[in-house]
Amino acid sequence: QLQLVESGGGLVQPGGSLRLSCVVSDFTLDAYAIGWFRQAPGKEREGVSCISSSGGNTNYADSVKGRFTISRDNAKNTVYLQMNSLKPEDTAVYYCAADGPPFLNVQAMCIMPTHDYWGQGTQVTVSS
Repeated sequence: QLQLVESGGGLVQPGGSLRLSCVVSDFTLDAYAIGWFRQAPGKEREGVSCISSSGGNTNYADSVKGRFTISRDNAKNTVYLQMNSLKPEDTAVYYCAADGPPFLNVQAMCIMPTHDYWGQGTQVTVSS
């Protein structure tokens, strides 16, 4: 059973930065496409950014383009989400999810609400 553990969330002021990490255990990370999703209070969960198993393809929600960067280090079994220029509307619980083959393209992965494996989430709060 694949396990995903997120970390790196916290409280940050508007304009600040955070880097989230998603550590994948028990299996080889490069067998999975990974996505970051978030859910704010009273809202549906939405796709933030997704990355293919090789790391060659990425997708970003329009609301985070130019501010967030997804990357993966398969040797460390870790996927990162670098978040810069944070805004109060970025406040949410952030989750990482993993899909094994057959793979959707990263655009579709970020839209789909269901995935093979989920982490427990990490809270990000952007407030002054």
